[in-house]
Amino acid sequence: MATTYDDIPKHHEATQSEKLVITASSLGTVFEWYDFYLYGLLASIISAQFFSGVNETTGFIFALAAFAAGFAVRPFGAIFFGRIGDLVGRKNTFLVTMGLMGLSTFVVGLLPSYASIGVAAPIMLVLMRLIQGLALGGEYGGAATYVAEHAPNDKRGLYTSFIQTTATLGLFAALLVVIGTRTLIGEEAFKDWGWRVPFLVSMILLAVSMWIRMQLAESPVFQKMKDEGTTSKAPLTEAFGQWKNAKWVLIALLGAVAGQAVVWYT
Repeated sequence: MATTYDDIPKHHEATQSEKLVITASSLGTVFEWYDFYLYGLLASIISAQFFSGVNETTGFIFALAAFAAGFAVRPFGAIFFGRIGDLVGRKNTFLVTMGLMGLSTFVVGLLPSYASIGVAAPIMLVLMRLIQGLALGGEYGGAATYVAEHAPNDKRGLYTSFIQTTATLGLFAALLVVIGTRTLIGEEAFKDWGWRVPFLVSMILLAVSMWIRMQLAESPVFQKMKDEGTTSKAPLTEAFGQWKNAKWVLIALLGAVAGQAVVWYT
């Protein structure tokens, strides 16, 4: 028998465990966006470190193109990890996306510069950006779904809004770490090697995030569907193969979100 809306557990008041889910998911989102924003904040330095084989203007354009690469693959990350989440569960997918994000950011802090290994340096940098984009695409939608499936029945919009709001804190955290490091060691040292510190700090944030999210249980809605054998066998086909669903995806991507994203990242 298929699970219907009436079968989904409804909550009239948020329990402590539900509040923990929202807090943990939001904190994890803060750390993920910290990783993603670092590149944008340090684009001029990254340009000098990884694209010094061309003139300054061209190098900066290449650095921005590498930044854009992370955006280009985010929808594919959402599709891929969204499908995995629908098939095997939200929690484990969370841990995978978070691990990929944290490790790829940490590796950027260890990459040798163009002066050391030549063109292999920017190639490895772009690869790390692609992994970051894939991971963030999967993590962000997964977090919203996970929170929605735990939230009180009449508070889903409010509780999932924390995922969007706390992403801003990731930007603030990245700014504070960059400014703090630059102030402590000086401008010259920061340009030489100190720019790596904010990327390496991501390993600490990764450890905290993983520990927090490992305390969480699987989504009760997903667990109920899994126990009943009613989970989707073809989530991508159901989401995009039917025009009644696909049209809302297109409206959200090209209408509701595109303009907001341009303003926000500018």
